Amino acid sequence: MMSLSFRNRIAVYNLISAAALIAIVFGVVYSVVRFSINYDINHDLETEIRYHQEFVEKQPINHLMLVEPSEWEESEHNEINVNPVFVQIFDSNGQFYEKSRNLKDEILKFKYGEKETYTEDTFLDGNPIRQVQAPLISHGHTVGYVIIAMSMEQEIRLLDNLSQVLIIAFFTVLLVLFFITRFIAGKSIRPAVDIINTASKITNSNLGERIELPKNKDELFELSTSINQLLDRIEDAVVRERKFTSDASHELRTPLAVIQGTLEVLIRKPRKSTEYEEKIRYCISEVNRLNDLADQLLLLARFENQKAAVQIENIELDEIILQVLERYSSRIAAKDIALSFEFSDHYKIRSDAYLVSVILENLISNAVKYTKEKGKIVITLDESDGKISCLIADSGVGIAPEDLQKIYNEFFRAESQRQSIKGTGLGLSIVKRLCILLNAELNIQSDLGKGTTAIVTFQAGDYQETI
Repeated sequence: MMSLSFRNRIAVYNLISAAALIAIVFGVVYSVVRFSINYDINHDLETEIRYHQEFVEKQPINHLMLVEPSEWEESEHNEINVNPVFVQIFDSNGQFYEKSRNLKDEILKFKYGEKETYTEDTFLDGNPIRQVQAPLISHGHTVGYVIIAMSMEQEIRLLDNLSQVLIIAFFTVLLVLFFITRFIAGKSIRPAVDIINTASKITNSNLGERIELPKNKDELFELSTSINQLLDRIEDAVVRERKFTSDASHELRTPLAVIQGTLEVLIRKPRKSTEYEEKIRYCISEVNRLNDLADQLLLLARFENQKAAVQIENIELDEIILQVLERYSSRIAAKDIALSFEFSDHYKIRSDAYLVSVILENLISNAVKYTKEKGKIVITLDESDGKISCLIADSGVGIAPEDLQKIYNEFFRAESQRQSIKGTGLGLSIVKRLCILLNAELNIQSDLGKGTTAIVTFQAGDYQETI
């Protein structure tokens, strides 16, 4: 069964259910016909029995007759081929008394002493008959016995013919039904075949192919729609992966090319130690940039849709901010940035400590990086409705409105940022993905030339302590 095609399986399953239903219907038809035939025969036999019993009952005790003399003149008692009725009479002692002429030399089976009427199917001269034996009672005494029999040959032949016709019709109907169902099933699953053919054409270089939607909005329509939506998501993911790979390759080659070019310039001729030192420092800065880029790429790969890697616990958000600020204290001091971060409570949140530190480090790093000398950075914490928000505002170069919607794309850097400051364009992409991973809310607002404000909202922890 498993090796059959889907169309043939539908036809076979339908055939099995139809076979059961047709068998029940045919069985009922056969049973009704058989019941009707038996009912008619039994009714005729009972009529004959009552006739003889009533005749005997009416006889006076002094002139008792077991059978009416004219009874034997009826054609049904003389013919053996057309609706024959066989009659045989016995006296009270079980001695043969009289029988119908159509019995000729044959006799019916007699059961002496039987007080009740009973029916028996037997044979007469090799032909099937049904006979009924009943006592003849006159004035409360059994004065004899009567046996009435009727031929069953025609009825049995009728039932045999009916059973043969029903059997032949049963298999004929099933055979025709199988091919009709198979044809209809083939037409019905044609959209599924189209889905298979279209899906087989889709390759990595042909992701734009889509399944044609069926005209009827049924289950196959929903399946085709779902597959098309899946293909849209796959195509989008592949396009983004290609772009990411291309951009990552470009970003990795750029510092390597700079380092290679600088070193090649150094070895062309002898130079002063100050020149060597300057170029080496420049190469070191490019190596650091390359390391940062590699770390960010590894971070993206590590936490891409891996919720199982998240370890949720109660953590102190203010402590994480202080640790990040300590790591960037030298850069803040070098640019003489005025930093404002004051708090009176320990703000507990439910999240992953490492991922939260990555989010805050990227946001604070951007604030420090894009804030000009003698600029200002303000960090505030606020709790409301079971959530804690961290606001990081700087007075940096800002982002143009047309670039604000693209800042979460990998390797995207706003025009205002590219002009003066080097970067990878991965920081905010990482922040956005980690916020989604931690179910945190991220909102970034910016005015070109005035600065940028980033607000991250976390789920509050189980409790809060006062300093």
